[in-house]
Order: sequence, then C-alpha cells, then structure tokens
Amino acid sequence: MVMNDFASLHKPGDPLLLPNAWDVASAVLIANAGAKAVATTSAGVAWSLGVPDAADLGADRLAAVVARITAAVDVPVSVDIEAGYDDVAATVTAVVQAGAVGVNIEDRADGVMFTPAEQADRLVEARAAADRLGAPLWINARTDVYLAGVGGLAEAQERAAAYSVADSLFVPGLIDLDAIAELAEGPLPIAVMAWAGAPSVADFAKAGTVRISLGSAIAQAAYAVATRATVEMLTQGTYDTTAGGSDYGAVNKALSK
Repeated sequence: MVMNDFASLHKPGDPLLLPNAWDVASAVLIANAGAKAVATTSAGVAWSLGVPDAADLGADRLAAVVARITAAVDVPVSVDIEAGYDDVAATVTAVVQAGAVGVNIEDRADGVMFTPAEQADRLVEARAAADRLGAPLWINARTDVYLAGVGGLAEAQERAAAYSVADSLFVPGLIDLDAIAELAEGPLPIAVMAWAGAPSVADFAKAGTVRISLGSAIAQAAYAVATRATVEMLTQGTYDTTAGGSDYGAVNKALSK
C-alpha cells in the first residue's frame, strides 16, 4: 500500500515535492512539515556518518540509517543508493528490507559513466532484486549526463530509452525548462533536482516533471549554519546565527513516538 501511495504521487504537472533527509530527526521534521514522502541524500547520510560522499558508504551502513528512518516516519521513503556500491542487487535488497519503497540509482561510479547498455543491465538487476522480495519498487534512474558534462539532451534521451525498466529518469543538473519539457514527452517520466536560484515548482510542473527533490541542499544549509555560528562565536563573541532555530521542545516532541 505504501508503494502504491508513493507511485501515485508522481504526476506530470503536479510533481511530488521530495525534500531530502539524512537522519531520523531530519526525516521526522520533514514529514511533520507536510511532505508526502521523504528521500534520503547520499551526501547527507555519508557526512552524518563521517564518510565523504561518493566514497564507500556501503549497503550495510546505509540500510541501518534507512531502517531507523522508516521506523520513525509514516510516509514513504525513497533512498539514494548512489551507484549501488559493489553490488547493486545486494544494495537494493538491503534498503528494501529496511523499508524503502523507492531508490535512486546513478549511472556513474568513481567518476566514470556506465554505457547506456551497462546501466540498463544494472537496473534490470535492481528490479529483479526487488521482485525476489515481492516488493514493488519505484526506480528513479539517475543519469549524470549533465552533472558530468558528457552529453546533452540527445544523450539523456538515449539513456531514457535504454533505462526502460525504471519508473522515472532523474536528471540532476538540468534546469533548462525547454529541455525538460522535451524529455518529459517520454519514454520515462522526468525527475529533477532544485536548488536556490533554480526554476520554481510551478515552472518545473509546467514543464511536465513528476518529481522535484533538493538533493543535499538542506543538509548543506544545516552544516553552513553550524560553521557560521562557530565563526561568529569565535571571532565576534556573539550568537545571532543561532536565531530562528527549531524549537527545542517541538523537536523533542516530534521524536517522542
């Protein structure tokens, strides 16, 4: 039922707004703020565990975080599994068993892009792993064509066609609305990543996206506050950066399930 609910949230012109969490507290606060689903950010999860993003976080450590998050929130949870670490099927198995109903799977590892055919095979492995568990799984096939600067619209369209086993194509780095609208014509629904200065939700919706996420932006903003507050305290002897923080009692209450 949770997966069916999650799938139904992906609507062209009325996209799923998917803020990204990195631990239980951030996931609970995002859900309590009204988000219909929660996604993890691989960068945020890695940083919270003292590991650089795009290093070897690994399926076991990721699944442990996911299990805590899914136990704490009542909304669907989608998980960024990067490129699947050493074994995409094993990683999918681990996070699905931890309660995830969706995954992002990248087509780049260690800075190198998989060919469309190679990534298509990996997506088939991911789908088969979920099927073995009897778990319908929303696969958001991420292509780093734009982030890596290795191609443009034609390359993204080729990969969309190759990734037909997936449920949507995630194109981080692409905010050109005309290109998004062309991609949204098919064969896969389109998901995008937003950040400060990117087009509005309304503009992305008009272009036909089904999903908008924030990637590591919320985690980066939180860590920036920690840095600014520290610098202010050490250099100015004041604490104004901490103003506007979440209420202590409200956060405590949110986590008192």
